[in-house]
Amino acid sequence: MWDVLARRSLLTVSGALAAFLVYLLFVNADSAPTNQSAAPGAIESADAKISDFTFTQTKGDVVQWRVQAKQARLFEQEKRAVLSDVEVTLYGQAGKEVTVLGDEGALDTATKNFVLANRTDPLIIATGSGYTIYTNHLAWTDATKIIQTGDPVRIVGNGLEITGIGLLGRTESEEFEVLDDVHVDLVSGS
Repeated sequence: MWDVLARRSLLTVSGALAAFLVYLLFVNADSAPTNQSAAPGAIESADAKISDFTFTQTKGDVVQWRVQAKQARLFEQEKRAVLSDVEVTLYGQAGKEVTVLGDEGALDTATKNFVLANRTDPLIIATGSGYTIYTNHLAWTDATKIIQTGDPVRIVGNGLEITGIGLLGRTESEEFEVLDDVHVDLVSGS
């Protein structure tokens, strides 16, 4: 007799829990996530999408830097552009150039700061003086005209290979400083 009563009680409690779960599913169905990406820069939520995007920063008639991307997604309220397949050219004194190629990036349209990153291979930063810098991530601060990273860095050129952690670069004077764990090797010009 107690077996039958216990089974019926458990069956009733299970039925009540199942009914409660069904109720929760119907009540919360409107807040269920959709299939679109939950990333803050999801292409569906962008205010504008632009192919062959170019953003140029000038001072007077002199171009200071230029960002070009195959695609940009603009978010006006956040004052941000999310970029794909990016090429950045920074102009220094007497027209010296630093060129950076990256898979993706973000540009703050208010401060003019930007970040670049690659998904697999390192970013390639080519300087006008013949050095090539490799790193995974790079940030530009427009107010100070400095590029920097805290990631591992490799600089190759003019018979040198320099490796270390972190980079601080002043693009106007084309001076670059490896910040930590610095190793310098002489390499043959191949």
